[in-house]
Formats: sequence, C-alpha cells, structure tokens
Amino acid sequence: MSILIINIKELIQVREHNVTIVKGADMKILPTIKNAYLIIEHDTIVEYGPMSDYIDYHAEEVIDAKGKMVLPAWCDSHTHIVYAGDRSQEFVDRINGLIYEEIAERGGGILNSAEVLQNTSEEDLYQQSLKRLNRVMQLGTGAVEIKSGYGLTVEAELKMLRVIKRLKKESLATIKTTLLAAHAVPKEFKDNKKGFVDLVVSEMIPEVAKSKLADYIDVFCEKGYFDLEDTDRILTSGKAFGLIPKIHVNQFNAFGGVALAVRHKALSVDHLEEMRTEDIEALKNSITMPVALPSCSYFLSIPYSPARQIMDAGLPLALATDYNPGSTPSGNMNFVVSTACIKLRMTPEEAINAATINGAYAMGISNQYGSICRGKKANLIITKEIESYNNLPYAFGDNLIDTVIISGKVLD
Repeated sequence: MSILIINIKELIQVREHNVTIVKGADMKILPTIKNAYLIIEHDTIVEYGPMSDYIDYHAEEVIDAKGKMVLPAWCDSHTHIVYAGDRSQEFVDRINGLIYEEIAERGGGILNSAEVLQNTSEEDLYQQSLKRLNRVMQLGTGAVEIKSGYGLTVEAELKMLRVIKRLKKESLATIKTTLLAAHAVPKEFKDNKKGFVDLVVSEMIPEVAKSKLADYIDVFCEKGYFDLEDTDRILTSGKAFGLIPKIHVNQFNAFGGVALAVRHKALSVDHLEEMRTEDIEALKNSITMPVALPSCSYFLSIPYSPARQIMDAGLPLALATDYNPGSTPSGNMNFVVSTACIKLRMTPEEAINAATINGAYAMGISNQYGSICRGKKANLIITKEIESYNNLPYAFGDNLIDTVIISGKVLD
C-alpha cells in the first residue's frame, strides 16, 4: 500500500537526520516544512519535502491535506490500559473529601482494581482493553506502553500480560510491555511485604521472562508502597532476566528514588510531581528520561511536574497519559499536550517534542518512531484545517484530528 499526502499546510517534526532524543533548550525547536508533501510505502516514510520539489508519484491513495497539518502520531510511554471495570465511585469519594491515600487504606485504589481484574475472564479483559486502545488510536496515539500491575498474583499478572501480547499482535499500534507486579501490596501480604517482594522476585519475574511477556520492569517506589530497598531488589532481579528498568517515582514524596533509577540505568522515571534539586542533578548526564503525567495531576488535584525546572537544567522531558481507572481515566494525549502548555508552562514546541520524539525514547523506539524522517515508520496525524500547530494545545476542548495513519494504514 502506498499513500501520497499533498498540499500539507505544514509538515511538523521534520528531522533530516534520525534524532532520537531532544533536550533542554533544543526542545523549543520544532522543525517544519510549509506547503509540503509526504510519501508512504507500506509502513514507512520514504520521501517528503516542499511541494515545489514534488515530482509526480503514482500512489494507491492520495490525500489532499490543503489547510491541514501533518505530524507524527503521539507516543504514549506510560499507560495502564489493561484493567477491568472502573473506579467511578472513588471519583465521587474524592469529591466528597477523601484523598487518594485514604481511599487506598479503605481497600480502594489499586487493590480494588486487582480484585475486579482477578474475577474477570481473560477474554472479557481483552475486549475491554481493545476498546480503550482503539479509542486512543483514534485520538492520534500510534505507539503505547502498557503496564501490568492490577493482577497482584502470579496468575492474574500473567493474564494481563497475555492480553497485552494479544493486543500487540492484533492491533496496528506499536506496543511495549512492562511488568509492574510491584504496584501495591496485596491484602494477603498486608503484614508481610517482604513475602510479596519475594514472590515477585522468585516467581513472577522468572516466569514472565521465560514466557517473553514483557520488555520492562517497573516498581511503584512510594511511601506506603515499595521503598528504596524493595525497588533496588526488584529492579536488580528484573535486569538479571533481561528486563529494562523503569520506575513510578516522586508522585507524592521524594526520597531518593530518582537517583536509584539512574544507578540502575532506568529508561525512564515517571510522575515526578515532587522534585528536589538533588533529583535534577541525578538525572544530568544519565540515559534516563523524565516523564511528566499532567492529566494525573489534573484529575487528583496534586502538584504538576516542574517541567520548566527540568528542561532549564538541560534535561529532556517526555509526556504521557498514565491512562488508568483510578487516577487518570483518559488516554487522550491531545489533552496531555494542552495541559502541559497550560499548567506546566511548556511551549507548544516543547510539548510536541515531549509527546513525540521523547515519548518514543521513553519506550525505546525513537529510532523508528516520533519524527518525520525517511525510513521511519508511518504513524501520522493529519489535523483538520487549522491556522497553526499552536491550535493543538490552545483549543483544548476541540477534536482537531481529521485522519490518523498507523503502520501506513488509514484508520477507519
């Protein structure tokens, strides 16, 4: 299948060379070509440029993008799309004054989702998750990382990971998989956290690695969940089985998790609502991508990640949704980009870089995704007719997406 897109008002995130990460002041730079064309063959971008250089090309499908923008599809590096049911009652509980930690102490939160998931069939779980994945694809997400962590037993965690594997096989989206068994301490281990960590290390990680069900290992490193010692042990075990570290860290408290992640050469540190100077320093000269999740802050009414402080220190930053039933029941990356501009004081250029190239880096796929570059995969958004790409974050309540192309195919 070949697709020719012509008369593009502005082709956004164009990289002549295969840039795989953007840092610091460079995040303000967003290369574009006005009045452009782009050619896709099979699932790959093969050519692009200004219309003045266009030479007649026979394509099976021609799209006239007059007045429209074209940019890479969003790369969402932090989601929990595979879950069962919802937690809308907890949403009401928060309105009535309970905080996230109080809901968890009452058996809500992650433990609530785990109980529902454990009692949901694998087929039902797949069908619920597929609907969510299809919705976010229609909203412009072409690559997504999906975490486990709502199973909390060996059997249920494996069920989640098998569902993710099936989604990966049957969907056009690019999917990376993370084992987040250490998401919460199950009820049966309430007074024996070490026993649960033993289970994760001795049974879950080896079985997941043996079955090749995950790319990454993650831990919720937070007070009341898993401390630095727990996190260190789990990441060390995961690495021994070939799983690359990531960490949920600094969501409510900052106590050394970022530095631990850097020591483990984690691919990303995610949340970062609470940051100290030493956390910023630890990230300098590392390979670890800071990831902000602004729609989580919006939904829980907690602080936003200090994006300006991070970028002004010369660091990169990625944006992701944290799509999950408890703290971010939305996978809309368009809202994330808008919220990053409105609440994190990021420029549209910074936010788009964070949601494309840097989001791809946080999934380990920026060599193939996240920018317009010859030889990269054809995951693209075609907007409706808009004045400028500034409209994407500015008109936060509007759906400005006209067409989504994933793996070289136009979504219905």
